[in-house]
Amino acid sequence: MRLKSVISLLLIYSTLATVAQPVDSLMAVLDTARNERKVKTLNELFRAHIQSDPVKAIGYTREALSLASEINDRRGTAAAYNNLGVAYRNQGALDKALEYYIRSLAIYDTLQNVEGIATTKNNIATIYSIKKDYGQAMKFLEESHNLFITLGDQRKLIGSMNNMGNLNSDLQLYEKAMRFFSEAYQLSEKMNEPFADPLNNIGILYFKQGNYQRAIEFYQRALEIERANDNRLGMLNTITNIGIAYTKAGQPGPAQQYLDQALKLSTELQANTGVPDILKNTSYNYYRLGKLREAYEKLLQYDSARERIYGEESTRRIAQMEVALELSEREKQYEILKRDSEVKSLQLKSSRLFIVLVILGLLLLIAVANFFLMNKRKQLFG
Repeated sequence: MRLKSVISLLLIYSTLATVAQPVDSLMAVLDTARNERKVKTLNELFRAHIQSDPVKAIGYTREALSLASEINDRRGTAAAYNNLGVAYRNQGALDKALEYYIRSLAIYDTLQNVEGIATTKNNIATIYSIKKDYGQAMKFLEESHNLFITLGDQRKLIGSMNNMGNLNSDLQLYEKAMRFFSEAYQLSEKMNEPFADPLNNIGILYFKQGNYQRAIEFYQRALEIERANDNRLGMLNTITNIGIAYTKAGQPGPAQQYLDQALKLSTELQANTGVPDILKNTSYNYYRLGKLREAYEKLLQYDSARERIYGEESTRRIAQMEVALELSEREKQYEILKRDSEVKSLQLKSSRLFIVLVILGLLLLIAVANFFLMNKRKQLFG
């Protein structure tokens, strides 16, 4: 029985991370914005809508991508690619998400945009975490986390700590995971902006320990924050987890109330990554309630939904994206080695040139000395 860990997907629109502006003010800016400013505003509108209206959000960032490509706004293009990766990840299209993240990372690398690199590597790590490739997830997440520490970006550092906690939880390093979640939440409180994600994930730790009531308490605290922020994706995560906790606790009545809410909300938001878990737990509840036919139908739906997200075709496409990413990394290493080799070659050539110049200088001094010596001899014997 798998819970929905809240994985912090990081968004980026400009060199510095900012709190999302109200939609009305963004729409007012959009009316008069041109070129790069319009691209930036469209990407910010994606941010403003991704949690509540993903379909509209995707429309904004696709428009941003089209305009950015037209005017050669590379930073705006990279941001739009990252945003599309976030959207596809939420929909459960993990292979497509990884493809867009890789495109984003390649551009940020050429721009040497550290924030963009850190953000995109964090999001790539979330794909590997979902696929349970924890080695690759840890590699990208640690690189991202260290960059955010260097940048001092507290909001994104909270998201990064949340993901570090998730990964350690998956590796059954629960004390370390709890430390990351607690530090993330405490930092958000210091900013007077409590984050729900760490609370939800602390609930998951209690769930894994069999303390379902304590888990539900933390889920409910997280749900209150998500509702206050009108974060419908966050609400979906916590409602799903409450339903699963009640299922595991053997309370199919309240469990199914929450799972029904979660399934309805996931359909509205086109957020499919949690659908297999919702269907699987619904099947358990129907079985306990004696609804055997309904239980069997939900189990068939679970198999179909799981295959779409985690099946062989998705895995194959992700493997193709991994090859592209590996080639990109090796190409960067080759360029570094090539530059080092060119520098060494230039240094060697400079050394050789210096030696040649010294020798020529000595020969010139000898020639001048011989010239004066010959003149003196002519004067003496001439």
